Amino acid sequence: QVQLVESGGGLVQAGGSLTLSCAGSGRSFRTYAMAWFRQAPGKEREFAAAISWNGGRTYYADSVKGRFIISRDNAKNTVSLQMNSLKPEDTAVYYCAAFDSAYYSDNAAPRRINYWGQGTQVTVSS
Repeated sequence: QVQLVESGGGLVQAGGSLTLSCAGSGRSFRTYAMAWFRQAPGKEREFAAAISWNGGRTYYADSVKGRFIISRDNAKNTVSLQMNSLKPEDTAVYYCAAFDSAYYSDNAAPRRINYWGQGTQVTVSS
């Protein structure tokens, strides 16, 4: 069992930066690949970024590639999402997710998530 708790959301102006953190509980945290998803009002949840269990591989959605950086620290059971050059369309609730490392891919979003966090709101003003 893994519990995930996000933090770091807030209000930021367009062009600004924000870093989200996700703290995981449980010794098995480091065995999972991790991802960030987001859900804007009235829209479906969408994939943003993923990282392999050891942090050696990352994959990004085209909408955030070049602006967001996902990283993890297995010693601290944390995964982060550094968001730069934020746009109003990045406004959403951001969710941390853990999934089976066997399903990590460098060119596709994970299809099956084992654990979700509760989400943190990010609002980008124009």
